Amino acid sequence: MQDDLRKTPPDISGTLGLGVKTGGGGRLWRWLGWGAAVVLLVAAVGAYWLQRSAGDGLQYQTQEIRRGDLTVTVTATGNLAPTNEVEVGSELSGIIRTVVVDYNARVTVGQPLAYLDDTKFAAAVMKSRAALAAARAQLQQARATLLKNQQSLKRIQQARQLSGGRSASESELESAEAELERARAEEAVAKAAIQQAEATLIADENDLAKAVIASPVDGIVLTRSVDPGQTVAASLQAPVLFTLAEDLAEMELRVDVDEADVGLVQEGQTATFTVDAYPERTFQAVITQVRYGSETTDGVVTYKAVLKVDNPDLALRPGMTATADITIQKIANVLLVPNAALRFTPPQPKEKGGGRGLFEVLIPRPPRSGARPETEAKGDGKRQRVWVLKDGQAVPTEVTVGATDGAFTVVTGGDLAPGTALVVGAVSVAK
Repeated sequence: MQDDLRKTPPDISGTLGLGVKTGGGGRLWRWLGWGAAVVLLVAAVGAYWLQRSAGDGLQYQTQEIRRGDLTVTVTATGNLAPTNEVEVGSELSGIIRTVVVDYNARVTVGQPLAYLDDTKFAAAVMKSRAALAAARAQLQQARATLLKNQQSLKRIQQARQLSGGRSASESELESAEAELERARAEEAVAKAAIQQAEATLIADENDLAKAVIASPVDGIVLTRSVDPGQTVAASLQAPVLFTLAEDLAEMELRVDVDEADVGLVQEGQTATFTVDAYPERTFQAVITQVRYGSETTDGVVTYKAVLKVDNPDLALRPGMTATADITIQKIANVLLVPNAALRFTPPQPKEKGGGRGLFEVLIPRPPRSGARPETEAKGDGKRQRVWVLKDGQAVPTEVTVGATDGAFTVVTGGDLAPGTALVVGAVSVAK
């Protein structure tokens, strides 16, 4: 018997592990590996038979059709701004001597806001007044010369007349006439010099008056960009020293309307909006202008719409970001179907041949996407399919739909009544 064992082929001995010395740790790991494989196999087979023995059922979620009012809105964002915002600058260059207003100060028309150092402007006025006085004196002198020449010419003419032309020569007469014309020209030059001096004086007095920077409107100081001692340089462009809001009790909301919605937005439509400063408060507005000029930002085309806003308590401030809902259409007493019912499509039935195989239990396939609801344009609305729950089953029916607010859609045609339960979802349950 021992000889037979010794003659056992080497390959069979290796396969059975006869005559091979192994450590206890390697044998233990080998047995643990076989045990894990058996457990996985049993679990897979159990899941497979459990899936085959259990049938899938559907539990439908429904929502009823209701009758009510629908409001269609367009959402846009923008910023608040004063109805009339005025930037106050200086036409003159100089040093700011005094600033008499600060932020949020209420000002009236003509009220001083700041003063420039007016030393050189006052000196220019004095010089212009002196030049005007000199021009007027020149005019008096020219008039006196004119009067003298007129009298000389008159005497020569009288002498020639009395003497029959013998007492004064022709050349003397011509010389007197020329002197008279020269005096008249000097008088005209003196008058022109007076006008020039007066114009220079007016300009210098105007500059002196502009050394006082005054408010052009009744309003509130929004910004102040100057301090005493600061130099103002107005050589090329007038610097902005103050920004005034004429009346914050009435403001404008300028929003950007998407190009897809601008065809629905019109003047006179109402809107509501909110700002981050008062998240629980809703403000009212009316569209006063929809501009034709477009604005493009990062490839997005928008159009500016201007809304009038009443702000009696001054709660709103310029620059606040607002989100507005513009009311495009209001429809009263109509049938409303939830949009979830229009999007619903029943799950696809199982394929023939039973449940999934063992391999599909171990490695499931990705879920199938159901077919989208079919829509068909018809007249002023679209034909669309919805599913009505009857005797626990989803039954399709055709309806004509119209405007929507994103949550509900108007039903303009179809065999539906208020209270009808429409399927909006389905979940699988084990029987």
